[in-house]
Amino acid sequence: MIRFLMLVTVVIMAAWGCQRAGTRAGVTYPATDKRPVIDDYHGVKVEDPYRWMEALDAPDVASWVAAQNGVTEPYLKTVPLRGHFQTRLTELWNYARVGLPRIEGNRLFYQRNSGLQRQAPLFVRQSVDAPAKLVIDPNVISEDGSISLAQWSPSPDGRLLAYGLSEGGADWETVHVREVDSGRDLDDEVRWIRFSEIAWTGDSKGFFYSRYPEPPKNKVLEAALSGHALYYHRIGTPQSQDVLVYQRKDRAGWIVTGLMTEDGRYLLVLLYEGAENRNALYVADLKDPTMPRIGAPITTLRERNDAEYWPLGNNGSTILLRTDKDAPSRKVVAVDVARPDAPWRDVIPERKEAMENATIVAGRIVTQYLVDVQSRLSIFALDGTPQRDVTLPTTGTVAALGGRQDGQEIWYSFTSPVTPTTVFHHDPAKNVSTPFEAPVLPIDLNAFETRALFATSKDGTRVPFFVTSRKGLELNGKNPTMLYGYGGFSVSMTPAYRQDVPAWLERGGVWVTASMRGGAEYGEAWHQAGMLDRKQNVFDDFIAVAEQLIASKYASPSTLAIMGGSNGGLLVGAVMQQRPGLFGAALPEVGVMDMLRYDKFTGGALWTTEYGSAANAAQFQTLFRYSPVHNVKAGTCYPATLVTTADHDDRVVPSHSFKFTAATQAAQGCDKPILIRVEVQGSHGYRPTDKLIAERADEWSFAALHTGMK
Repeated sequence: MIRFLMLVTVVIMAAWGCQRAGTRAGVTYPATDKRPVIDDYHGVKVEDPYRWMEALDAPDVASWVAAQNGVTEPYLKTVPLRGHFQTRLTELWNYARVGLPRIEGNRLFYQRNSGLQRQAPLFVRQSVDAPAKLVIDPNVISEDGSISLAQWSPSPDGRLLAYGLSEGGADWETVHVREVDSGRDLDDEVRWIRFSEIAWTGDSKGFFYSRYPEPPKNKVLEAALSGHALYYHRIGTPQSQDVLVYQRKDRAGWIVTGLMTEDGRYLLVLLYEGAENRNALYVADLKDPTMPRIGAPITTLRERNDAEYWPLGNNGSTILLRTDKDAPSRKVVAVDVARPDAPWRDVIPERKEAMENATIVAGRIVTQYLVDVQSRLSIFALDGTPQRDVTLPTTGTVAALGGRQDGQEIWYSFTSPVTPTTVFHHDPAKNVSTPFEAPVLPIDLNAFETRALFATSKDGTRVPFFVTSRKGLELNGKNPTMLYGYGGFSVSMTPAYRQDVPAWLERGGVWVTASMRGGAEYGEAWHQAGMLDRKQNVFDDFIAVAEQLIASKYASPSTLAIMGGSNGGLLVGAVMQQRPGLFGAALPEVGVMDMLRYDKFTGGALWTTEYGSAANAAQFQTLFRYSPVHNVKAGTCYPATLVTTADHDDRVVPSHSFKFTAATQAAQGCDKPILIRVEVQGSHGYRPTDKLIAERADEWSFAALHTGMK
């Protein structure tokens, strides 16, 4: 321990001052100030010379971003394949595609993008075969796509639509209400919604939602969050009259959200400490759905957030839950809200395979299991009796499940690396699945194939990964290869179609997704093996897949690139530092790069359950070992790197990427470029289609240049 602290002390004693402009590989980096800030973490002095970049509205930060974009944009314009990827991605995106419908008031509501629309408009049908009618077109609301349609929810009678708009795709939303038939917006406006469902009461006269207090002016995109609460909004009244339904001042930093059972009888309240599956669970009996008691008392079903308790729906007073309590691979249990103290009953016991998803549809329980990360869709009676499996189109992923409890069909979307996402409606009585507006692609995917493989991690753990390439690919170690990963927050990395990937494959590239610990591919135990002080397992898993790709002659270090976003951006930042010679290019997207200060901005404190906090002495040591901002080593030859972020990212604030870029540019020990691309009017996960294509074209052409693609 003492030796570790001594090494840290030596490493952090760098000189203050201004990082001079430097030229490498024909790239002249702008000068970046280093300003003296030193923090004391449990006796360890840590320099933070780029702290000033956290003031996102400051003029000097804006000047730095403009100067960096002034370097990156000319560089990317000279990349040989950039024009090709821009044109080809535009072609590959240009096909009609739909999302999974929601059914309310015997109507189907769904989004459909005709191809290159910046955002997908929302349509309604009276039935599956009826003609579609436009309900709302976000491209009319915002022609340039700078305001996104963040979410939408039809009322139970299908007459009204509550929809959330977000500036730049930020997490903050303002909800409006529209008459479906007339297309007229009502006067309702509900602001400062974040991390919220829109849960209508059965009378279609209002909805539950979650919000924060209004943040300080000029700090909307960066201020720390606290005071989340559940409210009820009655249609036709101002937000100032909304009813406070549930708030926990003793847990001010927690997330509270409300869900309604389909029959309109019960409000279920879920309370989360962080961005995780574990939650406390409460219920309110609203009695008559046509005259719901908004002020009904809220009673406890589970006070401890010791596991996941996710409501699937109800059968009378019995609520069915998906849980990993004493079942790391998850199971379905039943609790009678009329007798909440009675023992909970197992309905579908835990299996070896992880239960990725479950819902109640068409009077049945439908579950999605992952068998070595590949989906299996199974149907059970409400008492848990197995009925049958749904035959899926091929090996791949069930991306979403839907439908109504009182309906006749099961809705799901399916995808694989060589199968575009397709929506199906399944008749369980006939055991037949029918496509709904099946996509017609501008490319023949039969030329490609996907292989399911395994690598062995440092500690002997088998790590699944999927390799997609042209059929008959020559394994000569010369193939430009992109390895993608996430590895955290119980998010499963399953094989799926991406519109941009075929442009890489058809030029001889290889696309690889790794399913590392930290995800939920093998249940909660797999997740926990990649969190907190076990986070290094995730990096080791990713490195093991990279080494296996090289050993199998798919690639060599000079032809292997890595990519990941958000927590996956952290992954890329960490492994390019731990094994810089293993990769030819690195593309960290909107990454969490400063692990000592991430919890001080917006919702970052919600991630401490996954990462830990530097405020804790033991967790500080873990975080400091891998925090990308703090592990840049001067004179190291890092891979060619293109960092991407966005100015309206209020989930992982862009200062993470700014600080990482500045530190890596200063430390780079060879002529491989370190560049940053900052998107304007974009957020953590949102880009209008044209900007998304442009960003992906930049990323793929940069990767192509630095992996030897011809």
